[in-house]
Amino acid sequence: MLHRKIYQLCCDGREVCIFLRDQQRWIERARILDIEGDLVTIRYEIDEEDEMCSWEEMVRLESIGAVSQKLASVPKGNAEPLVSDDCPEAEQIRPRFPEE
Repeated sequence: MLHRKIYQLCCDGREVCIFLRDQQRWIERARILDIEGDLVTIRYEIDEEDEMCSWEEMVRLESIGAVSQKLASVPKGNAEPLVSDDCPEAEQIRPRFPEE
C-alpha cells in the first residue's frame, strides 16, 4: 500500500516530508521524482551556512517509515483572512467580534 501511495505522490509532484527509519531522520519539503523497483528517488533543498544546497537521494522503499504532506497553511498573527466577493454569503468568514 505504501508503494501505491508513494507512486501517487510522485505523479502529483507535491512536496512531502519523508521519515527514513534506518537513519532516524526526516527529510522536509522533498519531491518524489521516480520509483524504480524498490528504489525511490527524492530531491530536496537544505540551507547550509547561508547557502542553499540541492540534494537528490535514492532510498529503498523499505527504509521509508512515514510520508506526510502539508494540506494547508494559515498565517500567524491577527491578520484577517481574505474573503472573495464571489464566495456565497453563507460560506464567508465573519469576524468574531463586531467592529465598534
